[in-house]
Amino acid sequence: MKDKTTALTSFMKQRRMGLNDFIQRLATNSYACKHPEVQSILNLSPPQDAELMNANPSPPPSPSQQINLGPSSNPSAKPSDFHFLKVIGKGSFGKVLLARHRADDQFYAVKVLQKKAILKKKEEKHIMSERNVLLKNVKHPFLVGLHYSFQTADKLYFILDYINGGELFYHLQRERCFLEPRARFYAAEIASALGYLHSLNIVYRDLKPENILLDSQGHIILTDFGLCKENIEPNGTTSTFCGTPEYLAPEVLHKQPYDRTVDWWCLGAVLYEMLYGLPPFYSRNTAEMYDNILNKPLQLKPNISNAARHLLEGLLQKDRTKRLGCTEDFIEIKNHIFFSPINWDDLNAKKITPPFNPNVTGPNDLRHFDPEFTDEPVPSSIGCSPDSALVTASIKEAAEAFVGFSYAPSMDSYL
Repeated sequence: MKDKTTALTSFMKQRRMGLNDFIQRLATNSYACKHPEVQSILNLSPPQDAELMNANPSPPPSPSQQINLGPSSNPSAKPSDFHFLKVIGKGSFGKVLLARHRADDQFYAVKVLQKKAILKKKEEKHIMSERNVLLKNVKHPFLVGLHYSFQTADKLYFILDYINGGELFYHLQRERCFLEPRARFYAAEIASALGYLHSLNIVYRDLKPENILLDSQGHIILTDFGLCKENIEPNGTTSTFCGTPEYLAPEVLHKQPYDRTVDWWCLGAVLYEMLYGLPPFYSRNTAEMYDNILNKPLQLKPNISNAARHLLEGLLQKDRTKRLGCTEDFIEIKNHIFFSPINWDDLNAKKITPPFNPNVTGPNDLRHFDPEFTDEPVPSSIGCSPDSALVTASIKEAAEAFVGFSYAPSMDSYL
């Protein structure tokens, strides 16, 4: 029991790290670096991989390299419109805060990102991709919604739906694992969201329990689209090395081209974790974990149904050309016997009662957020623009790199 607790503690700490930080730690571990697969992963030869891992830092982009998505649709929005109440999440480039709009008293989750940090790690394309994907999410029930976005000289702001049922990761941490009917319900709603993204030729690429929220009723809400890849046709592939270590598919580790089936591998890993408490190939030793993902046969304990076993074997198929979903994508997942109890029309209409109710009393009920976040003081700089004297040349360049970030929906979208 003590060993399992130690493994879980190590696992939680590792999961809170971003991939860039993880790679840097891996690179300084002499034991891990001797492993041939790890050496292969660290030898990121394609230019896009080198940029992703910040191997060759370079100055911020010049005006000729701007990402221009058109004029701002909401030039009047500003940080002082909001009363920032609590930190409810953290990432590599900033924080997510619970905020109340001063004019209408509505609650929002506001994602505040530091431009300087984004540019330092050359991640501006991923941030703009996140915005694009949010805009494409018209009204899918299991994807977080973007209300609008705006920017100041040094920060980007996403104004998002406020979801306060907690991360799936937080609930798994507390309960260790879920019974099969509960895991099936969550897996079905996640699969529906992924299927919708795939229908828009978007590959999600970073499915993990931290990016899966529960709303106040207990339905799934998928969030954080920073690693999404757009314009991937049904037979299209991409090759950028990205994701979260425990959930990297074999083809990503091999640095081979991969397609939308990478999301079905991740669904399998999340379902396995919901049923067993840890990801399928987890090891505290990173080199060993990568070797497990690449070479170790999937081992399933006998405490799950044959349908669940068959689904996990199909999703966690190391050869992506044989993986469940490789031919007809979401249709194959939807029609699998494991999901036979699910009425998909009722599911998408939220007519199925969730197996767990977070029982939140209102927007101020933060019981399902990790105290690691909520105990942190709200930075005083979040709700104000920088002093004009501090708007240096580097901040000006940062602003130019995000031309067109700001967004407000047209009135037509409400009709």
